[in-house]
Amino acid sequence: MTFISSPQSLQSRLKALESHFTWDLTPSRDKLSRIRDKLEDIGTEEGNIWLGHVYNLLGFIQYQLGSSEDALNLFNRAAETFQRQKNADEGPWLMVNFGNLAWLHHHLGEDEKSEDYLSKVDGLMKKKGDLYPEVLAEKAWTLMKFDKEKKQQALELFQRAIRMQPDTVEWRSSRMIGLLSTFKHSWVEPEPDIWEDLRVAREEDPENLYLAAVDLKQRAKRGERVKEEAQELSEKILLNPVSSHSGIKPLLRIYRQIESYDDAIDVAERALTKDPDSRYLKRCAALVYKWKIVFFQRWSPKPKNL
Repeated sequence: MTFISSPQSLQSRLKALESHFTWDLTPSRDKLSRIRDKLEDIGTEEGNIWLGHVYNLLGFIQYQLGSSEDALNLFNRAAETFQRQKNADEGPWLMVNFGNLAWLHHHLGEDEKSEDYLSKVDGLMKKKGDLYPEVLAEKAWTLMKFDKEKKQQALELFQRAIRMQPDTVEWRSSRMIGLLSTFKHSWVEPEPDIWEDLRVAREEDPENLYLAAVDLKQRAKRGERVKEEAQELSEKILLNPVSSHSGIKPLLRIYRQIESYDDAIDVAERALTKDPDSRYLKRCAALVYKWKIVFFQRWSPKPKNL
């Protein structure tokens, strides 16, 4: 039989959890809806190593938007995804998920179920006094989806997780993608140590096509000739299911950088042919056509006044 804490004790235990409910994620409904749409654009292919994190964050957003039933379904899908990916029923990668479920059942008035999940968290915490690197990484990945201030905090959390568990290449890759995204709309050059970190991340995670595209885009900004490599990367990206994590957006930005708009249009159209109902790919196609129109409007000779 589950022991039920007093209301005050239960609240204090819930507030001590590492959970989406305790990470100060309080944007507007419009912002939450935009983040939800971006998460749905990531795709749900089994090869996506962040799929459990996607479901966890989507569940929290659905709760914030008023749908507790959808939230519960998504939290349960997150747990199932983690268990399938890790081939185990429990582990530190479920800490945040258990915390989310504890909070949700408490909000639903189901404190006995909330206590069950709190007990599961306690069981995992007894095995390790400090925060698990998996928790730090999930918090980092989550904060990356919010504002610039939280993105800086996310980079620091990823760095802590990497120091604790340096052989998890996806954390290093995600940190590099987040770090380089801070230079996306800037002509400021990253420091030399960032280039070295990027080189290491590329060597350790050679199949990460998003990271490859980000790397190539930075090289294009530095004036390197990258068109042939971009075309080769295009073929690799188009071989896989195309989503916002596939690398197509930074690839299209490479073509914009080198003013190869027809190549960008070709890639976007080919991707859209594979998935004609994709909202994300429709936006990508619209974006590259816009780039071409703006470019020609800028450089077309203006008619002379008679």
